[in-house]
Amino acid sequence: MRNEQKNKNWNLVKTNDSWAIFKIMGEFVNGYEKLSKIGPCVSIFGSARTKPDHDYYKLAERIAEKITNNGYGVITGGGPGIMEAGNKGAHLAGGTSVGLNITLPFEQHDNPYIDSDKSIDFDYFFVRKVMFVKYSQGFVVMPGGFGTLDEFFEALTLIQTHKIDKFPIILVGSKFWSGLWDWVKGTLLEANNNVSKEDLELVHIVDNEDEVLDILNQFYNEYNLSPNF
Repeated sequence: MRNEQKNKNWNLVKTNDSWAIFKIMGEFVNGYEKLSKIGPCVSIFGSARTKPDHDYYKLAERIAEKITNNGYGVITGGGPGIMEAGNKGAHLAGGTSVGLNITLPFEQHDNPYIDSDKSIDFDYFFVRKVMFVKYSQGFVVMPGGFGTLDEFFEALTLIQTHKIDKFPIILVGSKFWSGLWDWVKGTLLEANNNVSKEDLELVHIVDNEDEVLDILNQFYNEYNLSPNF
């Protein structure tokens, strides 16, 4: 009887997995339909825990406002912290403000600065990350935690392996990022030869909004703005 019950439970899990495919497809279709209309945008990543009085929050807001005033929209993860700052800057500048929200047991709730028709909810991280990459013309990565690092390294890997076209990846805050990047150069590159020097040239480290805009404009003076895959 015990083995019979285990088999029933296993079959139920397999059935649920099969039906999940349709939910995943629905998230892709909804994301593609809404985001295909937004125009050129830059994604801003960073910690959901950063408070509005923090220097990094204020900097993210200025970055978003600056790039919006220069013709780009802004995409964030839709939540609080740095994400809110990015949407706020775009909103105050009168530009496109997109939020790709994820359902989480803590931290995540959508912020009030997302355009009402550009707030999209996801249950699956991998679907959400596809949307970030497909509809972003650049990644601005503010200080953050595991999620921010995940988004940064996934984009870098996809560009490194030529799975997507090259676009600017900009780390903001040299004090925050220098330790990690020194390890990448000293351990991954020099000690173990696990990456190439050319890979490291895909990433820029800056400290202010003017540098962010300069890198974006320099890149797109050479390349056309278009979806990345």
